[in-house]
Parts: sequence; C-alpha cells; structure tokens
Amino acid sequence: MRLVVVGDSLLDVDVEGTAERLCPDAPAPVLDVSAERARSGGAALAATMAARDGMDVTLVSALADDEDGHRIRSLLEVPGVFGRSGAPTSVKTRLRCGGTSLARMDRGGGPSEPKATDDMLDAVLSADFVLASDYGRGLLRDERLRSVLTRVPVVWDPHPRGPAPVPDARLVTPNLAEATAFSGHSDPFEAAEELLGRWRSRAVVVTRGSGGALLHCGGTPVAVPAPKVSVLDPCGAGDRFAVTAAARLAAGATPDEAVADAVLSAARFLADGGVSGMTGTPMSTMDAVRARGGVVVATGGCFDVLHAGHVRMLRAARELGDCLVVCLNSDASVRRLKGPERPVNRQADRVEVLRALGCVDEVVVFPEDTPERVLRDLRPDVWVKGGDYTAELLPETAVMRHWGGRTVVVPYHRGRSTTEILSRRG
Repeated sequence: MRLVVVGDSLLDVDVEGTAERLCPDAPAPVLDVSAERARSGGAALAATMAARDGMDVTLVSALADDEDGHRIRSLLEVPGVFGRSGAPTSVKTRLRCGGTSLARMDRGGGPSEPKATDDMLDAVLSADFVLASDYGRGLLRDERLRSVLTRVPVVWDPHPRGPAPVPDARLVTPNLAEATAFSGHSDPFEAAEELLGRWRSRAVVVTRGSGGALLHCGGTPVAVPAPKVSVLDPCGAGDRFAVTAAARLAAGATPDEAVADAVLSAARFLADGGVSGMTGTPMSTMDAVRARGGVVVATGGCFDVLHAGHVRMLRAARELGDCLVVCLNSDASVRRLKGPERPVNRQADRVEVLRALGCVDEVVVFPEDTPERVLRDLRPDVWVKGGDYTAELLPETAVMRHWGGRTVVVPYHRGRSTTEILSRRG
C-alpha cells in the first residue's frame, strides 16, 4: 500500500533550555539554551509519521531554493517529489522549557501559489491512497493538482487559509476552530452537517482535542471520546490523527473504525511527548537522568514474540544504567529483515508490551534496518546487545565511539528465540 502525502512543508525548530531568572530590564524569562533541534514540519511531518508507522510513503511538496528549504530536504526520512516555492521557507521556532513553549517566532512564508509539476502529478496518480496536508501556503490551490486529486482516494486535512477539499474526499478532518471558521457554526454537530454538504465529502470529522471527535457520514453523527492524557505540547496531534485515519481507511477500515483509532493514536502521541518525543525518548527523561549524573542505556531489536530471553536481556541492560530506551524495528523493517510473514505482532502491540515491563523506560520505533540513525539522535552512554553478537563487529560500536559511548554484550540464552518458538509452533 503506497501512501502519498501532498501539501505544504515547513521547518520546525525547538530551542530547549531552562528558565530560572528574569531579565534585569524587563519582566521576561531568560532561557538558558541547552539544545536546538530542527525537524521537518507540515506535510513533511505527516509523511515522517507515516514512514515511522512502517508505511511506504512519498512526499509531494513545493520547497523554496533557500537555506531552510535545503535543511528540510536534509531532515527528510522519506523520498520526495518537489516543485519550487516562490516564497521563503516558513520556519516556526519555539522557545521551550520544562516540556512547554514560552514563545514562538515565525519567519518566511507569505503568498506563493506554487505550481505542481508533471512529476508531482504523476506521483499523486501512482498512489493507492493520498493524504492532503494543507498548511495554507497555496500548493493545494493548484487546479491541475486538484483535478488529479479527484481521481484518487483522499483524506484531506484542511487549513483556514487554504481551499475547500476536492469533492468526494473519503474523509475531511478539521478541528473545531477550523470547522467553525469554514461553516460559521460553533456547534460541532451543525458544523459537521454543514460542511459535509458544502464540500460534498463522503465523511467529515470535527476533532475537539480532549473532547474527542464527531464523525458525520450523512446519517446519525458518531461521537468518539478521547482518553484523558496530560498534555503539555499539542503540536502535531492533528497530523498524527490524519495520518492514522488515512492509514486505516487505506487498509479497508470503515470511517468510524478509522476515526476511533485516530483518536487513540493522537492521545498516545501526546502522552509520549508529542513532536518533542519524535526525536527519540522524550528529552525530559534523558535530560533528567543526565542532569543527576546518571547513565542512559539503549538496546534494540524486533521483540516480535516477547519471551524469557528478551526479558532477561532487558533486565540485564537496565542494570547497567539509570534508564533503558528500547530501539524497536518498525513493521516494515521487520518484514525486510525476517520475511513477509513477520512481524507476528504489529508495531503498536510490540510497543505496548515493552512499555509494560518495569525495566523499560521508553520505546523508540525506527524505520531503518539498523539503528545507527536513531543512536545518533539519542546518544546513549551504553548500547547493549545479546551475547550472540561480538561487539567489535557491530556497526553500532563505531557510531557510539563518536560521543564516547560504549557497546556491551550481555549473556545469550540459547533455545530462546522468536524464530525457534515459531518453528516449534509449525
């Protein structure tokens, strides 16, 4: 199943630090900067989320030929087909402390109305399913692109400054503020009903944050409650919702099934730290450990059918430091490594089981076949593998040396492996 994410891409920058004093000349906090992290935003963020879910994803977008546009390209984890934007790259910089934002600075952007190239149109037409991710920069106004989008199944994530969705969209996903701006109704039931008819969509879902979502397909609206989560940073939740909804619809789910899963997915995303957690374990966990002089330990693998050998290895790894991060191969990565019948347990279930273990502090999913990239993001002090490996031969060992980390092997428990368990079952 090939997903194409088409829309406006931005550059997001988080400047992290501590704020323990005020300016001497104004009642404003002073941020003592400890780190700066850049990531691709907008449609590029949605594409990254889908790729980390294990989907085959292509990004179709327009990028400016400037330093920030090139930076977005360098940060992308998915293949892309790009046109040219005539406006400077939109950059959103957030000043953050203690897991929340103190202020946001925006630059770039502006009116552009980029045009879709033939290559971009071909990429959209080759998709099994499309997510239109509108951030109001004008790409989705292009008439040739809109014509092509009527010929493929689409989930449309709208923007108040953007155009109406194309007719017959499978699902349109405005939040309550957007739905109110589009429809003139503040009541979500009235807004959903108005937009369903006006946009001629198959379904409209109005998302309401902690209030869940309201789905309207033309009959009786369906209210989907949201789990209660503590939210410091809601950034990216809408993208997470739209990506999950598109993936579930593409897999054959009904709209109510797709929306229910999307609500849960957005809640889990926020509980895990939102976009700040996407660079690895939520930085507050690792920073807290390092601030008190502790040791961050990481290990990795597929952990498909969890067994005693896994648990013993994870416990041994946790004993080597003060927090343990498990780097988990995505579903697509497991299929490439283990064959088309694997994984037995899908990614979300493997994450849930690992997090339930008392020795595991966090789980980070990575889409590649090997964990070098995620290790560079996390920079753990210790990397642990089972004793069936030789540390000197692991490519991770060389990566760890860049920041003074070390690789450690722990005892291997023969006869306890997922492959052997599955062969006995057969």
